[in-house]
Amino acid sequence: MAGTGPLTQDWEPVVIRKKPLNAAAKKDEKAVNAARRMGAEIETVKKSTAGTNRAASSSTSLNTRKLDEETENLTHERVPTELKKSIMQARLDKKLTQAQLAQVSLLFVRLRS
Repeated sequence: MAGTGPLTQDWEPVVIRKKPLNAAAKKDEKAVNAARRMGAEIETVKKSTAGTNRAASSSTSLNTRKLDEETENLTHERVPTELKKSIMQARLDKKLTQAQLAQVSLLFVRLRS
């Protein structure tokens, strides 16, 4: 074999893995950067609920349909201005803060039930 020249390989390197990469491994930042270096196409898709505080199991389609079908006016009853002013004046006469008034009224509600 002497004098035949340098030895060269004419085959591609083979990577042997037990199992193919799963979807989570493909989303890894390392894998994405490696794909960019190789010039592969990278598709980025923003999920519709990304960055929100919505549960994955919440189904809004049913609730939305029900709201679309309803025709009644959905407003809360308003407290008369006179009642608001009288509650505020009574609270100020007793020198209570709004938080203290809420605690006192909660105590009465608990005692009644």
